[in-house]
Amino acid sequence: MDSEKLAAIEAIKVLKARYFRYMDTKQWDKLSTVFTSDLVADFREGPGEISHGRDVYMEMLIGAIGDAITVHHGHTPEITLLSDGTAEGIWAMYDIVDHPQFLLEGWGHYHEKYRAGSDGNWRITELKLTRLKLNFSDKKSLL
Repeated sequence: MDSEKLAAIEAIKVLKARYFRYMDTKQWDKLSTVFTSDLVADFREGPGEISHGRDVYMEMLIGAIGDAITVHHGHTPEITLLSDGTAEGIWAMYDIVDHPQFLLEGWGHYHEKYRAGSDGNWRITELKLTRLKLNFSDKKSLL
């Protein structure tokens, strides 16, 4: 594999690391920069919904986890360059969402598509979360 392709794969890894860090540290403005404006985000196994458009997704995300402490980890990326400026990837993931009303702990995979912009930066254009296991506790029932 040539150095240009390796550099693209590394840039996508850095992009995903920023996604996790910006989400967990609630840096919403920075988080929105990792997505294309036409983002499709499918979190129906999340639990969540499908969102069409970056702004719609960000509004949904902030509403869902803005008051939560979150920890997201991504591992073992499988990134495939499809053409000049497009790629897809699968990431094993683990997350904890400690919300005032519920506690969620999950394992699964992110299935993603990426596109390089005219500025040369890679962005996530599609993401779908699939779950292998999900532990969910309603904090009201724990009282």
